[in-house]
Amino acid sequence: MKSIASAPAKIILFGEHFVVHGTPAILAAIDKRVTVSSTFTENGTVKINSELGTLEVSISSLYKYKEVKSEFRPFVYLTNKMIDSNQNVKGLEITINSDIPIGVGLGSSSACCVATTASISGLFKELSSEEILKMSIEAEKTIFPDTSGADCTVCTYGGMIEYPSVEKIDNTFDLNLLIVNSMIPHNTKNSVEKVNKFKENDEERFSQLCDLETKLIDEVITAMKNNDATTFGLKMSENQKYLEEIQVSNDTLRDMISSLNEISLGSKITGAGDGGCVIALVKDENMDKVPALLPKDKECFSAKIDTKGVVWKIEK
Repeated sequence: MKSIASAPAKIILFGEHFVVHGTPAILAAIDKRVTVSSTFTENGTVKINSELGTLEVSISSLYKYKEVKSEFRPFVYLTNKMIDSNQNVKGLEITINSDIPIGVGLGSSSACCVATTASISGLFKELSSEEILKMSIEAEKTIFPDTSGADCTVCTYGGMIEYPSVEKIDNTFDLNLLIVNSMIPHNTKNSVEKVNKFKENDEERFSQLCDLETKLIDEVITAMKNNDATTFGLKMSENQKYLEEIQVSNDTLRDMISSLNEISLGSKITGAGDGGCVIALVKDENMDKVPALLPKDKECFSAKIDTKGVVWKIEK
């Protein structure tokens, strides 16, 4: 028996960094996915195969998941949690295949946690989406203790959500999003520390920015209800100004955004900043102009909103 599950990547459309300080954020799942398959074995081990390598640990040592390399830790944690309540399991093999770029702020780790939770649990009993979400957040906390759970939430439910209310947003226009990878590895911890330092140095201005972000998100939701892509794009660029002010941008990202603004309705950083990806709202007729605007070492692709979220099935 093989249990197969997949979950989508994500982007933060509005509200990154500010959401940690009490403002809403808008996230969306996109049509890049990670697929995880799990099957029972008789080997007395848990074997994890991924593009990052292979790890094999004995079932008796799963409880030592904190000692495992961070890229495998959530999966060892999950298998320990599930096997612990199913003592007759003799072994598991888990295979992870992903078309989500790693380490660029598109939720690769969250999607992996969600898909792995659904895949492994499918061997024992089918969990609800709420149960999958709760367990996947626990798994992600083994590598990111301060995670808000926002990424796992949108990877679980799909579509577009306002966080932390987890209210689904029905977009009335078809977003054509361009995602450009700066090819600069981002460090979420460092970016968060920079934002915290900005707040400490000027609490009054940071509070004003939080209020502005909250107002902006209200305006975005209204724009979507009114099928107003132009205002949506303008609000992306406005949000970018706030991100510039809290100092999570750099010259490379700035240059990319400036170039994309020549053909887009709006563009901004998505995620932690200081590297990773930028996103732009681009009309179909302008997509073929993108390569000429960007340095040849940058990767880009178009993305649509994924509405399915996590899905799973059993093959016998």
